[in-house]
Amino acid sequence: MSQKIQIFDTTLRDGEQVPGCQLSTDEKIIVARELELLGVDIIEAGFPISSPGDFLSVIEISKAVKEPVVCALTRSKKDDIDVAGEALRYAKRGRIHTGIGSSDIHIKHKFNTTREKVLEQGVWAVQYAKSKGVEVEFFAEDSGRADLAFLAQMVEAVIAAGADVVNIPDTTGYCLPELYGKRIKYLYEHVSNIHKAVISVHCHNDLGLATANTIAGLANGARQAEVTINGIGERAGNTSLEEVAMIIKTHKDLGLHTNIKSERIYAMSQLVSDLMRMPVQPNKAIVGANAFAHSSGIHQDGFLKNSENYEIINPDEVGVPCSSIVLTARSGRAALKHRMELLGYQTTKAELDVLYENFLVVADEKKKVEDEDLIALAAQMPILVK
Repeated sequence: MSQKIQIFDTTLRDGEQVPGCQLSTDEKIIVARELELLGVDIIEAGFPISSPGDFLSVIEISKAVKEPVVCALTRSKKDDIDVAGEALRYAKRGRIHTGIGSSDIHIKHKFNTTREKVLEQGVWAVQYAKSKGVEVEFFAEDSGRADLAFLAQMVEAVIAAGADVVNIPDTTGYCLPELYGKRIKYLYEHVSNIHKAVISVHCHNDLGLATANTIAGLANGARQAEVTINGIGERAGNTSLEEVAMIIKTHKDLGLHTNIKSERIYAMSQLVSDLMRMPVQPNKAIVGANAFAHSSGIHQDGFLKNSENYEIINPDEVGVPCSSIVLTARSGRAALKHRMELLGYQTTKAELDVLYENFLVVADEKKKVEDEDLIALAAQMPILVK
């Protein structure tokens, strides 16, 4: 089995479902071109039948990128598939992403039908999509809550119908990593033709487990990860591209790799945040403002001695200019001495002790001490040498 993980980015489809984060076609083209430079393998460009704007965006993204597969989402309906096929006519490599619900909850309460009819509809959709002359990916919606035996039956049937990729979504973010990994493993053990298709994982973050579930799925044989920049998406969001890429890069024991050029991650994150007007939370892994910031005195001292004490990723690896030492009332003498040296001041131990006591007074008042505050403190101690 290949150890290459295909990165399927759905920022422009699932990510754009966040209220208030819609992009114009021109903005989507900007993002798509940057995703191509980032090394993404598949770009899900939109849901063409949903609106004229989405239809146009799929067309224009198909023209704008050369390397990635351009994917269009559909329901398992003839009109959807016809419109997607038309939207993908300029794609160098196009893919129709069609599917239907697989859990009894969806079958009974969303479609008001039976397992047999859902299975028949899914097989038909794959066959019809294949007639458009593009790759076909099938999503078994709500796989995380589906009956395993029926899910295996569905996966086997759509692969036999011609599906190139089968997506096993944890649509509601319900699964625990161990259980989701076991689902993927079960499919590999019970679907006779599974090696004729790529198995994909698409996890939502309703319980904060999207990335963990994705890694569990990949560890159990899935070879495509469906992700978004900054983890944006419906409700609590999707699996974060930057987290999956850097977990794979950091944990070489997984034996996996991607084409992601990690040094472009931070700029990509900022671009999506700016265009979608959706700030990145400061404590967001990899790309948050505090991801490489240290404010605790114990951590600052350890970091200054050797960055590996508190950083498992070099900020350069993801395009962050540098780590930062943030001076607060929790900071210690080592961090204060370091910042003063950067400002050009040399201190003896006795001078540092006095300076530190004055620093703590300012820190309690201001919460965060800036360089100008330190310069003012130094001016009160003319004995300091600059």
